[in-house]
Amino acid sequence: MAEQSLGEQILQIPLSDRWRIYHRLQELMIPCACPPDGSLRVQVNSLLAAILVRSTVMQCLAPRQELVNWLEHCWYL
Repeated sequence: MAEQSLGEQILQIPLSDRWRIYHRLQELMIPCACPPDGSLRVQVNSLLAAILVRSTVMQCLAPRQELVNWLEHCWYL
């Protein structure tokens, strides 16, 4: 399977969650930065990185019930 770079993505994340997401992405070895403009810039170089970014953001920002529904859906797959 060929990997295609999706490039730099700019995420608008609430300041209260930005650093937590930034540090988690760093742990996952996904290049990212928090510039002074308040955004979170993430370098998405693979489909796996895109999935990990989405999952990380979802864990931090989604309402609890949405996470429960998502988990229950996964159990039925």
